[in-house]
Amino acid sequence: MAAILAGVTLTGCGVPDRSPAAPVAARDLTRAEDLRVSDAEQRLVKRCMNRQGFHYWEWHPLTQEESRPVGYVQDDVAWAREHGYGSRIDAKATWARLHNPNGAYRRSLSGERGRAYDQALDGGPDTPVLTAEVPGGGTIRRKAGGCTGEAEERLCGDLKTWFRADKVADNLRLLYVPELMRDQLFRTALRRWSVGMRQASHPYDDPGEAQEAAREGTRGRTGKAFERGVQGREGHRGGRCRLRPCNLAQVRRAREAHYIEKLTDRYGDELATHRRLPWQALARAQKFVGPRP
Repeated sequence: MAAILAGVTLTGCGVPDRSPAAPVAARDLTRAEDLRVSDAEQRLVKRCMNRQGFHYWEWHPLTQEESRPVGYVQDDVAWAREHGYGSRIDAKATWARLHNPNGAYRRSLSGERGRAYDQALDGGPDTPVLTAEVPGGGTIRRKAGGCTGEAEERLCGDLKTWFRADKVADNLRLLYVPELMRDQLFRTALRRWSVGMRQASHPYDDPGEAQEAAREGTRGRTGKAFERGVQGREGHRGGRCRLRPCNLAQVRRAREAHYIEKLTDRYGDELATHRRLPWQALARAQKFVGPRP
């Protein structure tokens, strides 16, 4: 169920790419635009840390193409045939995290100097805590201080408002995914997806099952070819089938939007803010960094 909205966790005011062809007033940031916001945040954190006497390296482990989330189902044929389900990209990202120069630099600092670095980056004991009550119950809290908080505030503006809107929007899935999984249009498209995959000798009932099989089969060169074959076929299926209810990715996006719309009476203000603030952040980010290659 969670795979329905699988994506990449982002920092700052960015949001996942959902409909890059839509007009500005009616869409989220594209992946390229969102990366530009996160890159600007890195640039601002670096400047702030340098001012406080610490080294800081801007961290960009993946290219724009590599940063594209696989999502629930893939309908980009070329990307799928090249990257499969992204296991090699995941491995590259893991390697980059383990070899992040900022981590190595922090480990080289000890005692008071190390504590000063942590406080400069994330704030000290008195740092304000952001709080958001989320749909379905529960509260999410996060510190907002140091150079990280300063960078986010310069891009996002009112962090309290942004944090609440972001967490509410992100957790709406808890309310509508069960309905989406029972939706007849979605279930019909899913059955047709499964039939098409079986005809291509990939007997999977849903994309999650296909992804799991690909992950288990990615040990060695043969496994990588298998992964690209499965995901390439999935992309081929979606790429050829532009009309609903044949295209599972298209149906999923449309039905997801339908169920989110039903929640706007209760969460409309947060959803509007969640869409508006990233555009403000992008306008500010463009002053600091160019687009990602």
